[in-house]
Amino acid sequence: MARYVAYFRVSTEKQGKSGLGLAAQRSLIERFVSDGDEVVAEYVEVQSGKNDERIELWKAIHHAKRTDAKLLIAKLDRFSRKVSFIASIMEQGIGLVVAEMPNATDFQLHIFAALAQEERRLISERTRNALTEAKKRGVVLGKNGKVLAERNRKAADERAEALRPTVIPMVEQGLSISGIARRLNMEGIRTARGSRFYPQQVSDMIRRMG
Repeated sequence: MARYVAYFRVSTEKQGKSGLGLAAQRSLIERFVSDGDEVVAEYVEVQSGKNDERIELWKAIHHAKRTDAKLLIAKLDRFSRKVSFIASIMEQGIGLVVAEMPNATDFQLHIFAALAQEERRLISERTRNALTEAKKRGVVLGKNGKVLAERNRKAADERAEALRPTVIPMVEQGLSISGIARRLNMEGIRTARGSRFYPQQVSDMIRRMG
């Protein structure tokens, strides 16, 4: 049985409608994980791939180390397109598993990362040109990330409040965080984003309940 900490990254809310969105990443990981495996937690980052300041990623890495789990990502290009960044993560002393290419060796991951980095350069060039044209038309840029973060926070708060009558009795019964996650999943209850519950999400939800 393998243990994993899943890490997802999306740049903007709009990516949820594309093949690179959060739902697509979750689908890849769900197909990869075997019946006997365990995903002990998942971390979702709303962050541009250009930015290496990944708060949720470092939480995921520390969680993987603490629980002797491997870091599981859906696609390498959703993780990063920078060879140096990917190499630095692989040097953290944890196993890095890519659901889209489960049999890839570390050497092969470096090769794929180099190809992804070149793709990122081309995307950046096209993006700069598009932003220049958008500014000429008077479009206000940079709002999507803040809007998405606030929307996600509000949805999580509302979901926590809605599940209070269900979760609090479980806490009072002495169920562990993992036990509550299993119970919620068995009853078909989903998170605000429509995914399965993992211990970290249950912990965050109980914190929101105060």
